Amino acid sequence: MPVIELSMSGRPKSGRVVGIDLGTTNSLVAYMSDNGAEVIRDASGNGLVPSIVYYDHEQDRLLVGEEARDRLITEPRKAIYSVKRFMGKGSADVQEDLSLVPFQIAPGSEQVIGFQMGDRVFTPPEISAFILRDLKRRASQFFGEEVSQAVITVPAYFNDAQRQATKDAGHLAGLEVLRIVNEPTAASLAYGIDKRDEAIVAVYDLGGGTFDISILKLKEGIFEVLSTNGDTHLGGDDLDNELITLVLDEIERSTGRRPDHDPGAFQAIRKAVIRAKHELSESQSTTIEIDLGAQHGGQYQRELTLVEFDRVVGNLVERTLGPCKKALKDADLDPEQIDEVIMVGGSTRIPLVRRKVKELFKREPHVELNPDEVVAIGAAIQADVLAGGRRDLLLLDVTPLSLGIETMGGVIAKIINRNSTIPASASEMFTTWVDNQTGIDVHVVQGEREMVSDCRSLAKFTLKGIPPQPAGLPRIEVRFLIDANGILTVSARDQRTGQEHSIEVKPSYGLTDEQIEKMLIDSFEFAEEDVRRRQLVEARNEAETVMRAAAKALEERAQGLIDEGERTAIRQALDDLRQAVAGDDYQLIRERIKALDDASQHLAEIIMDGALVAALKDRKASEVAEG
Repeated sequence: MPVIELSMSGRPKSGRVVGIDLGTTNSLVAYMSDNGAEVIRDASGNGLVPSIVYYDHEQDRLLVGEEARDRLITEPRKAIYSVKRFMGKGSADVQEDLSLVPFQIAPGSEQVIGFQMGDRVFTPPEISAFILRDLKRRASQFFGEEVSQAVITVPAYFNDAQRQATKDAGHLAGLEVLRIVNEPTAASLAYGIDKRDEAIVAVYDLGGGTFDISILKLKEGIFEVLSTNGDTHLGGDDLDNELITLVLDEIERSTGRRPDHDPGAFQAIRKAVIRAKHELSESQSTTIEIDLGAQHGGQYQRELTLVEFDRVVGNLVERTLGPCKKALKDADLDPEQIDEVIMVGGSTRIPLVRRKVKELFKREPHVELNPDEVVAIGAAIQADVLAGGRRDLLLLDVTPLSLGIETMGGVIAKIINRNSTIPASASEMFTTWVDNQTGIDVHVVQGEREMVSDCRSLAKFTLKGIPPQPAGLPRIEVRFLIDANGILTVSARDQRTGQEHSIEVKPSYGLTDEQIEKMLIDSFEFAEEDVRRRQLVEARNEAETVMRAAAKALEERAQGLIDEGERTAIRQALDDLRQAVAGDDYQLIRERIKALDDASQHLAEIIMDGALVAALKDRKASEVAEG
């Protein structure tokens, strides 16, 4: 991949923790400078990295961003875009999406989707990891040193599986994900709401692939999300698809052929309608021109007015108002009680969207900041909070969907309700249903419906070892704990015996630990370099600890305990390990650590025995004194 040249002027003094907006259409990385949060840009001043990955199987390399977007037009089957829509989902969940994109799904993709790109297969978290790695590289070049920690944003309506998939992607990219933050929450920070004493704000976020609405409250330095709602299947991509369908229908009527199965023609249509959509944010009409080639009727051209565009996408824009009304109801608020309305996401540039939002909330929405960048800027502010840069802001998020367990008859007992502030914990007491029951099955589910069959299954486990008793007598406490990233841990405990079982919920469509490890080992050369660097650092850290302990034992406590031959062997092992640490071979460092452990094992045993004897003497002396 090409080296991206970045301007080094105004480089921040510190900024190892960055904020990342992993977007459906574009992604960005930002940091906190002395002048506030700023997006890291390339040499041409562009902060956006298209969320597109292209695989060149002939050279066995990946292209990300602008270069991948250029290849998308000519070789769409080798490129993946809008991967965010597939995060944390199985193939059964995304059939409608797949019908509108030229992606090839690999066989055996029922649980974790696999995209076939040439002779390789990649999962959505892997594709996202390539994008994150590109952002990580951009930030590392800007700082002149490695960036390894980040805050990553997700749509507020992302469920547990999608959040876990995002964390998996960060891990694969070599990033420690300090926090998963809701995009509307991050955007509200970018607009400086925290500087007010008190405010209630609606954040309307219509991006490329998702729609989110959040109602936020700021009071006495505490920033709280009162409610969230949205649609994970509604965004600018869907508006594009409406225009694509319009064009395809017209081509079919005039030529008798529908070129949607020709990847090149399909991408040319997609590029043309997106350009038209952008132009209609600034003008009353535009012209769509597409060279379809002789096989599809040659040149396509037509004028598209803003009035006609509004008619084509009007139903989709109207669909965003339903979640807004639900969020207001959940927060127990009327539109008149909202102090500010903030517009986020590139699709909020559309005049019809701004008009509809103004009508619903009865006030002019804020559009001052670049809607493509506000989420990344807010993520950088949150990253600064976590890094200790700001201590005057407390950010509280909420869980987007209710969580509970299945009870008799397939009914859900909700333990943590939707819009509960996180981190959160709650517990409920349950009992057995039949006499002499020695185990209880715990089925964890997520959703707002009353029946398990209508909600999402997250995990199942069994608490065993319950003493046989009459039904209704055992007391079983089930506790739910959601951490700051929205990741759920569930435990069940028998109050009488103390028998307990707990599980960190691994969503059905998340990646297993084995899959993640395999991806790290089998990844491409740039990923292997990240892994090797981390392994080297970890090995060096362990070596330093071992060397300090061995040297101290040799100097202070080995006198008279071991012979000169053992002492010489330990010194030689220390010297060998120091030489290995000075190099870059982490496997050699591991081997030398083991050699030092082996050489000093006898000395360690003697020291431990002596410490034990001394402790017993002290205890006996103490007992004599007390007697």
